[in-house]
Formats: sequence, C-alpha cells, structure tokens
Amino acid sequence: MSALIIFTLLMVLMLTGMPISIALGLTVMTFLFTMTSVPVESVALKLFTGIEKFEIMAIPFFILAGNFLTHGGVAKRMVNFATSMVGHWYGGLGLAGVMACALFAAVSGSSPATVVAIGSILLPAMLKAGFPKQFGAGIITSSGALGILIPPSIVMVMYAVATNASIGALFMAGIIPGLILTFFLGAVTWYRAYKFNYPRQPRASLKMRVRAFLDSVWGLLLIVVVMGGIYTGIFTPTEAAAMSAVYAFVIAVFVYKDMSLKDVPRVLLNSASMSAMLLYIITNAVLFSFLLTNENIPQSLASWMTGMGMGVIVFLIAVNIILLIAGNFMEPSSIMLIFAPIFFPMAMALGINPIHFGIIMVVNMEIGMLTPPVGLNLYVASGITKMGLSELTVAVLPWLFTMLAFLMLVTYVPAISLWLPGVMGML
Repeated sequence: MSALIIFTLLMVLMLTGMPISIALGLTVMTFLFTMTSVPVESVALKLFTGIEKFEIMAIPFFILAGNFLTHGGVAKRMVNFATSMVGHWYGGLGLAGVMACALFAAVSGSSPATVVAIGSILLPAMLKAGFPKQFGAGIITSSGALGILIPPSIVMVMYAVATNASIGALFMAGIIPGLILTFFLGAVTWYRAYKFNYPRQPRASLKMRVRAFLDSVWGLLLIVVVMGGIYTGIFTPTEAAAMSAVYAFVIAVFVYKDMSLKDVPRVLLNSASMSAMLLYIITNAVLFSFLLTNENIPQSLASWMTGMGMGVIVFLIAVNIILLIAGNFMEPSSIMLIFAPIFFPMAMALGINPIHFGIIMVVNMEIGMLTPPVGLNLYVASGITKMGLSELTVAVLPWLFTMLAFLMLVTYVPAISLWLPGVMGML
C-alpha cells in the first residue's frame, strides 16, 4: 500500500510540470512526515551520509573536463582525424561522425556534450558536401548517445553511487559494448549511404592521415591517461576524473590554444551550474532511496517476484520495457537514481551480475536520449540543426531501431559486458 501511495504522489507532482528533483524531495518529505514516525534527525543524517561518497566527486570533474574539451578545439581535430580515415567510404562524413562521436565520448563522458561538440562541426560540412540534413542529424543525434556508454561515463558513476557497484569494473564493462554499438551505427550509416548513393570524400593520403592523427593525439591521449591510470592502479576513478579535468585544461589553453585564460571562468561557471543541478538530483534521489528502503519496498518486490517464479528472461524484459517508457519522460540521471535502487535487489535475487545489469540500464538510458518528448539529444540536436522534435525523431529511426536490437543482444548475452572486466580480474 505504501508503494502505491509513494509512486502515485511522485507521478502527480511530476505531471504538474515540477522538476523531477523537487518532486522527489517533496514526495519523501510528505510521506515521511505524515505517514511515518521517522525522526527528522534520521532524515538529515541519511541525507549527509548518502552524498558523502568520494565517488560522487568524479561527476563535476568529468563535467569540467568535457566542457574544456568542447570549447578547446579537441572535437574539431577528432573530426578531421576520423574523416581522414573513413571519409572515402560511402557516406564518409557520416561514418566520420560516428567515429568522432565514439572518440569524443571516450574523453568527455557526456552525451549532450558529444552531440554539441561533434554536431556543430560536422553537420555544416555534411550539408556543404551535399548530404541530406535528416541524414546528418540522425547520425549525430544517435551516435552522440555513445557518450554515456563508452567510458568514462557520468551515468555509470550515477549507477555506482546508487548501488555501490565498482566504477572501474563498470568502465571496463562498457568498452566492448561501446565498440560493438559504434560498429552497428556505422554499418547502418554506410548501408543507407550506399543505398541512396550519398557523397564520398577523396581518399586521404597516408601523409594526411598521419598529420591528422598527430594533430589530434593530445586529445586522444586523454583516453590513455584516464583508462590507463585506473586499470594500472595509479589512481582511482575519482582521481582519474580530476586528472582528466586538469589535462583537458592544459591541452585546451596551452597546447591547442583554442581557448584563452579569460575564457576559463566562463567554462568553470557553466560546469559548476551543471554539477550543482546533478548533485541536487542525487541529493533528493538519496532521500527517495532511503524512503523506499525504510518502507521495505525493494525487498518486498524481490520476495514477491521470486515467490511468483519470475525468471531472469521475463524480469529483464520487464525492466527494459519500464526503462524505455521512463526514458520518454525523464532524463538519464534521474531514471538511474530512482530505478536502480528498486530493480537492483530484484536483479541480485535472480543472480544477475551487478555490472551486467548496470550496462543494461545504461543502454536503456542511451535509447531514452533519442525518444520524445524528453529525449535530451533531440533537444540538443534541435538547437544545432534548427529542426523540430518530430522531424528529428523520424530522422533517428534507422539508428534507433538498431540500438533497440543491440539492447536485446547486450541484455541476453552477458559475456559482451563481462568478458573484459573478467579478464582484468575485476569481477
């Protein structure tokens, strides 16, 4: 009965147009202070202990690094490198967009930042080369979602915060799924370009490719700095996030010199604003998780599910459907922080690996970035392309269906997610 009251109250508040973070906080306070005898001191204590986690510090650092890279010319050099490698194939600039999104995702950890950074550079070039606007918009909007699957990923940090899973193991588990999805998105791009005979770029010479690689190498080295540092034990994922912010600042200001020191305060302020928004959501989600646990809701659902004889296959189908529906109305961070504490005990009761389950949730979040009415990538791409949401939704459909097929693959083939962290001894 308490679960019904809690979720009904949350839905009513959300339907009023209230921000999700505030709706979460009001739901918790209303229920706790009117229907339970939990003392105020316990709520305050849980609030502070819930967000007093070293891992949460990775979020503002990754956001800061992504902003430095977005404004610091790294994306432009990655686009040039990708174009030199695959531009001569059918739909070459489109394939370069997929490849550049994957590369930028590996240094930014943010999907909207990837769409902005790559899309603002590549889309004008594709239009100038004669590609249809819908084709370019579909590629960038969908490929930008790789920003939350290819590590480092802010959404993976959110999952780790909500479930106490290993951030390092999650990052490692995202590498192979990220590469496979990049290949699938590239294959769809190539096929459509081949089918409709879209333009191809002149083949770049070996000298041009080497020059493009050397020009972008400082940005690409950030992947080595972050991932290599984590897996060699030089620093923790949170320390790697701090290192990535410092590194991104140095290459943006002193190496590439596309950003001056007077631009730094603006980037810092923008990053602080984004970080404050996410941390406020985390704060209220921690209270919401405390409320659910206090009412024994996740444990009761897990017991009911096992008592009903629900197996892994049916459970994962149900999880995917619920998360895909939620993705239509909520942004990834809120979905992860609300649903992970609910589904996680059920998944553990069925023997599902927590790292595999985390990757399943992240892929669902990727798809949610492309679905209206609240798909973040659609809004970001709309600002770049000046296209409406309905037009953009139609444009991304070929890649969206591909991502849905990939979701089924990664859901029921755990080895895709678990092989690499298993080899690294992280499971």
